[in-house]
Amino acid sequence: MRLLATITTMLLFLFLVACSTQRAEIIYVDTIADPPDDMIDNPFFSPSQLPFEAPDFDDIRNDDYLPAFEEGMRQELQEIDAIVSNPAAPTFENTLVALERSGQLLTRVERVFFNMTSAHTNEAIQEIQSELAPRLAAHSDNIYLNSELFDRIDTLYENRDNLNLDGDSYQLLVDTHRDFVRAGARLSEEEQTRMREINERVSSLTTEFQEKLLAMTRERAVIVDDVDLLEGLSSDRIAAAGEAAEDRGHSGSYLLNITNTTRQPVLESLDNREMRQRVWEASAFRGTGEDGGIDTRPIVLELVALRSEQAELLGYPNFASYALEPQTAHNPDRVLDMLTNLIPAVIVNTEDEAADIRDLMSEDGIEDDLQPWDWEYYAEKVRQERYDLDDDEVRPYFELNRVLEDGVFYTMERLYGITFEERHDLPVYHPDVRVFNVFDEDGEQLGLFYADYFERDSKRGGAWMSSFVTQTRLLNQKPVIVNVLNIPPPATGEPALISFRNVTTLFHEMGHAVHGLFSDVNYPSQAGTAVPRDFVEFPSTFEEDWAIHPEVLANYAVHYETGEPIPDELLERIIAAREFNQGFDTYEYLGATMIDMEWHLLESDEIPSEVTGFENQSLEKYNLDHPAVPPRYKSTYFAHIFSGGYAANYYAYIWSEILAADAFAFMREQGGLTRENGDHYRNTILSRGGSREAMDLYHDFRGQEPDVDHLLRRRGLDTGD
Repeated sequence: MRLLATITTMLLFLFLVACSTQRAEIIYVDTIADPPDDMIDNPFFSPSQLPFEAPDFDDIRNDDYLPAFEEGMRQELQEIDAIVSNPAAPTFENTLVALERSGQLLTRVERVFFNMTSAHTNEAIQEIQSELAPRLAAHSDNIYLNSELFDRIDTLYENRDNLNLDGDSYQLLVDTHRDFVRAGARLSEEEQTRMREINERVSSLTTEFQEKLLAMTRERAVIVDDVDLLEGLSSDRIAAAGEAAEDRGHSGSYLLNITNTTRQPVLESLDNREMRQRVWEASAFRGTGEDGGIDTRPIVLELVALRSEQAELLGYPNFASYALEPQTAHNPDRVLDMLTNLIPAVIVNTEDEAADIRDLMSEDGIEDDLQPWDWEYYAEKVRQERYDLDDDEVRPYFELNRVLEDGVFYTMERLYGITFEERHDLPVYHPDVRVFNVFDEDGEQLGLFYADYFERDSKRGGAWMSSFVTQTRLLNQKPVIVNVLNIPPPATGEPALISFRNVTTLFHEMGHAVHGLFSDVNYPSQAGTAVPRDFVEFPSTFEEDWAIHPEVLANYAVHYETGEPIPDELLERIIAAREFNQGFDTYEYLGATMIDMEWHLLESDEIPSEVTGFENQSLEKYNLDHPAVPPRYKSTYFAHIFSGGYAANYYAYIWSEILAADAFAFMREQGGLTRENGDHYRNTILSRGGSREAMDLYHDFRGQEPDVDHLLRRRGLDTGD
């Protein structure tokens, strides 16, 4: 069964259920009517003939998407009708297995299309997305609110302990039943009608929010006419800014793109304070309608109201309670307890960092209050002074391809025995995209890995992993995984020298990638990253720490011109500097997390009339209202919660980091970077997907509950009290 778990985000990650039998195959094959004539040549009509069913981007055109979606929905509803019309009593095979096999055409087109909406969109794709949003929401409701279908699932669920199911199948039955109930299967007819209306509207709004975010990237880009205002940037970054301006029709100027977060990496380097303020304000005031620009505030308020109503229809006091129920945290109180317990140590560290920054500002003759556009600039100066680190000294040792091959791929081979081999014969959706075969130690190919690393106008901000194909023994499929980042491209002919922050992001996203590549489950609905939101970031965050492992760093940190390895003393300074500015980093993260929680703890009669005031009140409530440390995301451009499926779940990053820090500490105790450690982690966590409860998997790996002290030490927040 395809669980359209994030239908409101239009990412539509699929969850399919059950196991294979001949009876289920007969149900699936014999009940599908002939497709329209114009579908026969559609590239999505049948599985791709490329290796591992990889998408054939040479054949895919924008005009192919909508017909494939329409035929895919038609076919899936026919398959559902065949299940509910089956005169035989419901069994795991004739109900859940049939659900598992439904929707394969729709799955193929969804996985390609929704990657394109994020990684390489255009006006045609956006128009299709806007049209599809309410239709796909309605299609999902036609399945989850099908009373006859739910009756069959409910019958099996009530008799679940007598069905002699194996553990994976039992988990599927429990999860599927829960998902139908949470979708409204037990609501009255009138309530279901309202639920359909809400789902369709939410789907349209989240799509609109995503489209406006992309438009704001262009709208808020900063055009600089005087190169002297860019003093502090390296020559290669200035050259890249000149090319970016040229591409936008601003010949002779320089363009600074705005990244997805409130903070902007370029602020670390710009010497001109007024220029820094201009960049920061371009970022922080996005979506407010300032100067007649794009205004996302009405979308935010309507989404919050609709989600609150949806939760109350289903019997929950608020949307946060609804959203957290299937997560490992289970309820808002546990999340708030964890977060509020962190705040005191974070405030202490942040105030210490602010004091150091104010001292440097005074030395520069700046007597004004510390402002958010000052923080990163002077924090970088403190970092350079304390650790004797200069970005221009460090970046030449982090050339992108070297980091990827001798850092990320090297670590994956040392831990798991896998190797990556680039190939150039498969079609891609953009020239920047690279494709790699992934081989296991015994030479068997695990799947394909696509790497799309450079920012462009057609790509949304941030970094993510998605799948073109997920692993499943049932359907005999192997994974086709893609990692997408937004690294500033180098000027033509120049090497791609990247920040250490982007180095860490490469390792992070590879953690998601191997979670998909190592998947070894029967059911697609349990494959790879089909785990709770507050568990899915654990494997990715865990891989980050290998970026600073001395053996790994020494292998990839090589000067791009001389070939000389990074000096040991510079390595030591880089590692020591990792804990620097963690007060700020954690403070701004917690600010965004509390804004997310406060929006989604509202009841339907508590929705405010404006956005900024509510944000300010939320930050003040938790003593997170430092004027120089704004939240990492403000509501008007908070993609995670208003278009990315993380509503009431942004806490998941730090919740998962608790697991990641504990797991990494445990692995260090067991010998560190060894195959024995990697294989144990792969077998207990990465290969199991959602086939068991997430925390049961962690206990299998660790043998005990995680220790939160490892998180504090990882972030340098252990005050010693």
